[in-house]
Amino acid sequence: MSERISLFIIAKNEEAKITPCILSARELVSEIIVVDGFSDDKTVQLAESLGAKVYQRVFDGFANQKNFALNKVTSPWALNLDADERLTPQLCNEIRQTVQNTRHAGFMIPFANYFLGKRMKHSGLNKEQHLRLVRTDKATYEGGLVHEGLKVDGSIGRLHGNIEHYSYDSIEAYFNKFNKYTSLAARQMHKNGRRFNLLFVLITIPFELFKRYILKLGFLDGMRGFVWASFSSFYVFVKYTKLWALQQKDKQ
Repeated sequence: MSERISLFIIAKNEEAKITPCILSARELVSEIIVVDGFSDDKTVQLAESLGAKVYQRVFDGFANQKNFALNKVTSPWALNLDADERLTPQLCNEIRQTVQNTRHAGFMIPFANYFLGKRMKHSGLNKEQHLRLVRTDKATYEGGLVHEGLKVDGSIGRLHGNIEHYSYDSIEAYFNKFNKYTSLAARQMHKNGRRFNLLFVLITIPFELFKRYILKLGFLDGMRGFVWASFSSFYVFVKYTKLWALQQKDKQ
């Protein structure tokens, strides 16, 4: 008897991407779970039309949202994707074969990252991999509002096929998420007692640009590499500026 796999996705306002995400995995999985943060577009309707079980829940952090989704899984194996990610047919076959006979409790999966319509082969994005396939009863998420981590009780293997990550199709799409993520990061740092330090920010911003564009060979990705490195350093600036603003509110 083959091992069953469930796909789970957390989403909000992802009507443009939820369909290809689900379709890329539908032949592999026996169950699709979507936890929706009360979208005001057609995300829920599209997911349900593709056979997903949809649960709506107010977003209170990535770890909490994903643990809620993981707890709804009924299969021995759980596969997590974001709405802007897709499985390749080769990866589906690899997963299908691997879970039938393995000692591992989870698997790291390499990512092929696309930015502004083209795959990034450098910029620190070429060696990215994440723990996305786990034994359901051996896994739990830890963390706060951002940067959730998946903890697995057991050994971890590594697959070879890629998850294709279509993160930002346009600069507008980047900044739509940019504001949300910098705010969450600032709130998390504030909650953890992190203090704003201007000297640290002044050093970190140029180093972030240098690291991604030079050390991680972003210049080999052409203009996209420069844009990615620049946006990444600006992300740091905005994140810490928002932390500073939260601390100013405390003083008032």
